[in-house]
Amino acid sequence: MARWAALALVLATALTVVLTVALAGGAQAGTVPPERAQELRHMVRQDCGSCHGLRMTGGLGRDITPAALAGRDPADLAAIILDGMPGTAMPGWRPLLTEDEARWIADYLMTQEP
Repeated sequence: MARWAALALVLATALTVVLTVALAGGAQAGTVPPERAQELRHMVRQDCGSCHGLRMTGGLGRDITPAALAGRDPADLAAIILDGMPGTAMPGWRPLLTEDEARWIADYLMTQEP
């Protein structure tokens, strides 16, 4: 009987973790392998930095520092990264990035100084 109680506790804990992640808005949505994360950091500095400035404080493109992005929805930022902004110089990166990679970049821009 104690074995069943322990199994039930493990299953309940696992379910709680899964639901917590799901309800947190896909906190793991932007997860990429460490080596890809390094490539994406380089891409942010080189490719994004060519328009947004090497410190991401703006240039041809807008300021995309954490302070400027505060309060923005990371999923919306990922969509802009993937599909660009019509009528502006912001291209879409969908041919080169997965949705998880775009979300990783959005999360990175919102929390890190590139």
